[in-house]
Amino acid sequence: MDSIVLSPELTPSDRLVLENLANDIRTRQSPNATVNGNGTTTGIPPISVSKSNGNTNGGLSHRASKLPEDRDTHDVTTLTGLNDPASQDFEPTIFSSWDMRDLKSRLPPGVYQFILLPYVKWTQSVARYKTDVVMVTHLIMYFSTSFPSAVWLFYRFSYLHGILHVLLQGWYIGAYTLLRHQHIHQRGVLARRSWMQLFDQAFPYVMDPLMGHTWNSYFYHHVKHHHVEGNGPDDLSSTVRYQRDNIWHFAHYVGRFYFFVWLDLPLYFMRKRRWTIGLRAAFWEWSNMVAVILFLRYNFQASLFTLLIPLAVMRLGLMVGNWGQHAFVDADEPDSDYRSSITLIDVPSNRYCYNDGYHTSHHLNPLRHWRDHPVHFLQSKEIYSREHALVFHNIDYLMITVRLMMRDYEHLAQCLVPIGDQIDMTMEQRVAMLKRHTRRFSEEEIKEKFGIAKAQ
Repeated sequence: MDSIVLSPELTPSDRLVLENLANDIRTRQSPNATVNGNGTTTGIPPISVSKSNGNTNGGLSHRASKLPEDRDTHDVTTLTGLNDPASQDFEPTIFSSWDMRDLKSRLPPGVYQFILLPYVKWTQSVARYKTDVVMVTHLIMYFSTSFPSAVWLFYRFSYLHGILHVLLQGWYIGAYTLLRHQHIHQRGVLARRSWMQLFDQAFPYVMDPLMGHTWNSYFYHHVKHHHVEGNGPDDLSSTVRYQRDNIWHFAHYVGRFYFFVWLDLPLYFMRKRRWTIGLRAAFWEWSNMVAVILFLRYNFQASLFTLLIPLAVMRLGLMVGNWGQHAFVDADEPDSDYRSSITLIDVPSNRYCYNDGYHTSHHLNPLRHWRDHPVHFLQSKEIYSREHALVFHNIDYLMITVRLMMRDYEHLAQCLVPIGDQIDMTMEQRVAMLKRHTRRFSEEEIKEKFGIAKAQ
């Protein structure tokens, strides 16, 4: 039997999606399920929303007696309403840790009425989308903490401050990277007018190096390269030539990006005869590296803690994340976005990192707004099922990579949320399926599945 964990920290949308999938499993597999005291359901979790840590996710509970079609329609309508400013159910994201619906009971009435609501109204006039108050919140946070901290380290350095600064950046870089992810796909996150648009285009040149990114390299590598190749054999970050549960293969994968992306990415564009983009990618990557070297010469200690360590951490994090996102590739159709990427319904990816868990949805439409991923998933879940897509819960990309290095397929199978025919699989069959999907492709298979692969 399956065990689905309904964490009280899930976003309202994720909880609704997970309960919907659990209801599908219940309908197909077993009508009998019991709830354990720790919040984990043996069998399939009940459809009613459990109350935990004061989080009721009000308005998203359902009756188990609803027909699946009725529930799907209702759930899609509910999710759509959460994103629609014209709907009475509309709910902007203000903070990562708390939902709008919970703040009224958490805050003193005066604070809620006279501070929070005016703040929301103002930030909605600044943000590109009325849902994205949290992005303005985070930008204010970064420029009031991270930026002055870095400046002060250059003015008066201390090792204690340097260590605390690195820890702060370590806490920030995940959410910042996914804010930038939205930024590079949507060409901005703030309203398109006057000073806001100018700031929107300028802040990455200040904040990116402090968060471990090099100028514009994320845009060129991710948008102009990764989404073009889609984890195929010409993708510099492709996983298909690696055994995805082999630590030495993983070390090679990370090491190549770590030490050679500054050369590999421009050469990739040159091979594709995209000369202008290749020259731009080289210019920004190399000029950022020159700037870091100059700062190190000017003040080595401050630059080490504000620029070099964040860069080293970020490059590792990017590769760990991409490995987890594309570790499972179905050999039957490896060029399918459904079968070469995964969906995660988890707290770190979706609550704190702008629904980064919906990676299949993102590859299907890179311009899809982050709040629309759960809606798309529920609307398209029958297609996901037919295409044998993989959905996991209660695990993030980092831990998927860690579990793969441990070859702990049993844990990964327990985190799988089976959809379609996967529901009928035993746990052993799910383990075997996941192992097949992490197998290294031979060059002959790559030529057969993808066509003639170009040398990397």
